[in-house]
Amino acid sequence: MIALKPLPRRITYVLTFETLAILLSTALLAALSGASLHSNLPVAIAASVAAVVWNFIYNTLFERWESRSGIASRTVEIRVLHAVGFEGGLVLILIPLFMWWYAVGPLTALAMEAALLVFFLVFTFVFTWVFDLLVARID
Repeated sequence: MIALKPLPRRITYVLTFETLAILLSTALLAALSGASLHSNLPVAIAASVAAVVWNFIYNTLFERWESRSGIASRTVEIRVLHAVGFEGGLVLILIPLFMWWYAVGPLTALAMEAALLVFFLVFTFVFTWVFDLLVARID
């Protein structure tokens, strides 16, 4: 086990998460599209960049909304709203990307996005669990 201060730990988390996510989602997209790993790598990278940028923008806007609304803590309902809003925005970003890259219709692109959503739900849970076991936080 290694131990890191909060900022280096977060940076290590994001870099490791995104690297593995790109590699694994490239394989998933290749399986879904029937194309080679090589031809799916650019769209996996684009989707990863879009997710990171959207995450930063969305969380900034969401926290501003919470502050202006006088929301002091995140209830289950607020957390559900946060998650649905984030994923909804990501769907709106990625479906056109998939339609363009793979030359498919909106339903096929939506199915691809749904597969990625399920994959990332499981991947995020497992990755975070393993990361927390391997990388302790020094306060």
